[in-house]
Amino acid sequence: MRLPTVAIVGRPNVGKSSLFNRFLRKNLAVVDEQPGVTRDRNYAVCEWSGASFYLIDTGGIVPNASDLMEKAITDQTDFAIHESDLVIFVVDARVGADEVDLRVARSLNRSGKPCLLVANKSDNEQIEMEIYDFLKLGLGDPIPVAATVGRNIGELLDKIVSMLPEPEAVDVASEGSIRVALVGRPNVGKSSFINKLVGSERLLVTPIAGTTRDAVDTPFEFEGQHFVLIDTAGLRRKYKVHENIEFYTNLRADRAIESCDVAVVLIDATEGVSVQDQRIMAKVISVRRPAVLAVNKWDLVEKDQKAVEEFGRSLKELLKRFARMPVVYVSALTGKGVTKVLPVVRKVYAENRRRVATTDLNDFLQAAVARKHPPARQGKFIKLYYLTQSEIAPPTFVFFCNYPDLIDKTYITYLNNQLRASFGFDGVPIRLKFKKK
Repeated sequence: MRLPTVAIVGRPNVGKSSLFNRFLRKNLAVVDEQPGVTRDRNYAVCEWSGASFYLIDTGGIVPNASDLMEKAITDQTDFAIHESDLVIFVVDARVGADEVDLRVARSLNRSGKPCLLVANKSDNEQIEMEIYDFLKLGLGDPIPVAATVGRNIGELLDKIVSMLPEPEAVDVASEGSIRVALVGRPNVGKSSFINKLVGSERLLVTPIAGTTRDAVDTPFEFEGQHFVLIDTAGLRRKYKVHENIEFYTNLRADRAIESCDVAVVLIDATEGVSVQDQRIMAKVISVRRPAVLAVNKWDLVEKDQKAVEEFGRSLKELLKRFARMPVVYVSALTGKGVTKVLPVVRKVYAENRRRVATTDLNDFLQAAVARKHPPARQGKFIKLYYLTQSEIAPPTFVFFCNYPDLIDKTYITYLNNQLRASFGFDGVPIRLKFKKK
């Protein structure tokens, strides 16, 4: 399911980040009196009245950039318009509309994108009386709010939710298929990998139009199993600002991960596992999606035996932190190993839906506790009585004990590792819960 997206735009120091934080009821964006503090774009999932949507806090449009003025206005507004279902255009009620506001308003009017005009810093009724000067922007009645004190924020959120489209559900035609998201940082070879995968003679491809703006879903069949490939390989428009490309690539990857059954994380063997690769892997695990790691450009590394051994050792150690993702070595350029990814995806998908018999779990629990008993806490002796699996996708295990709040984190890690050693679940995030008997 793809959540709707709401972008907050406007020139610096009108209170975009304050509004962003107020919506989320937490301080995620850095707020400062100095214009231009929000250099990177923040985004998070916002929930209100049972509805959820992506909320984007964009950097401000710099009004004193001389010859860069037009570029700044065009870039910032176009990015927001391109990705969002609804735009919140924030203006300063104390200052009134200036030339930058007029230019952004013209751009928004041309786009036809749904838009809410928000007059921030309307701290009192006297200021609120002046906001109707903003009617000249042609974006309808301005909505008066004061983000710093929370004035009219609930009413604004109600209006936002009423204007959002319904979240896009998985296409009925893809039911029974395994939805696979291919994610990774730019230039690791995702496009080449996808082309080799769906272009193979062993794959039956049925092209359909993508149901979302930011990804193209491609159904295909491999060895009797139906798959839907969620392609996040590239932006549809070639923007020139690297910072913006990075931001929206990450946003699209997040969307793809959250709507998939299995994520394939692609990395570049010649560069090793970068910090950004690890962030993507951490994102996959954090939203509890099973994953496979595909190491691309392996043909450029495997000729050096020492490099192969060193890479393997470092990867094995790293993947202990990431649900022990299965690893497949591929070359998107030559096609070597590409179709080997799909059987591994299928296996991980099945693992995510596997149930372990309660008798086997309790045999495991007795053996695990015999090897290492939970340490006493606050002078209290902890007993683990019983273990059962309550859910699948992700597999969730419930331990019944006498003092669930006192279980040490290191012991939880121990039980997690022992469960994997006994029952597998490679590439699958598992949840451990502790309840009082």
